[in-house]
Amino acid sequence: MPRTPITAAGAVAVGPYSHAIDADPFVYLSGQTPLDPATGTLVDGSIRQQSRQCLANLAAVLHAAGLDQSHAVKCNVYLTDMDDFAEMNAEYAEFFTAPYPARTTVAVAALPLGARVEIEMIARR
Repeated sequence: MPRTPITAAGAVAVGPYSHAIDADPFVYLSGQTPLDPATGTLVDGSIRQQSRQCLANLAAVLHAAGLDQSHAVKCNVYLTDMDDFAEMNAEYAEFFTAPYPARTTVAVAALPLGARVEIEMIARR
């Protein structure tokens, strides 16, 4: 199965990975942390602001793949504090429309660069 890398101008990679891999008909998007693509630094703010940036970064990757939020079929959300769930969920609900993608949300001990949230996605053409 061929793997075609996707690189998005509106996202930042902090390691040796692609922003996404197109494995037609699915596009697997790497987890996005709340990095500001203009500065390459972590967005300092509330969990809602950090969630918004993660989702904006994912939107940029979707766009680079010729897709949008309506193509998302599964998301995984990683939080360093489950007390942040409600605020993350509110931002997530504004990003997507029904029917919402399937989702898993888990608590983790830590995320790269001190992020409080990371979101990854699978989309389908």
